Amino acid sequence: MSTPENSIPWDLPDPYTITLTPQTADIDGLDHTNNAVYVRWCEQAGWAHSIALGLGLEDYRRLDRAMAIRHGEYEYLLPTSVDEPLLLGTWLRPGDTALSMQRQFQLIRLRDHSTVLRARWNLVCIELSSGRPRRLPPEFSAAYLSAVVNAD
Repeated sequence: MSTPENSIPWDLPDPYTITLTPQTADIDGLDHTNNAVYVRWCEQAGWAHSIALGLGLEDYRRLDRAMAIRHGEYEYLLPTSVDEPLLLGTWLRPGDTALSMQRQFQLIRLRDHSTVLRARWNLVCIELSSGRPRRLPPEFSAAYLSAVVNAD
């Protein structure tokens, strides 16, 4: 059964989304999706969104810059099970400095539109060669800042 994305109760408008389905290997001893799997899915969604915005790993290396996770928070709200259709949405949000931004996530269980996970990363732009914080290069500003959602 297909569910129109505009009927899903997203926390913010127009998320970048990926469809996910827990597999047997994702299930832990409590018979639900392991929390570490949700972390991996957030990473997958973050990279997919970045690539869709025009910045992949090769661009990061070429520019000697990266958006690195400074802090991550995960709120596990409900369990999910094997073969359960899920939709993970992500947004870029303003950061607290000129070197930072946030990435927000919301995982929805499609059968009942329940939010099963909310997560947030505080990201900082770093120079790959030194690991030190640096200003966003023009390519990052053009791709990422145009995608930032300012809604509360």
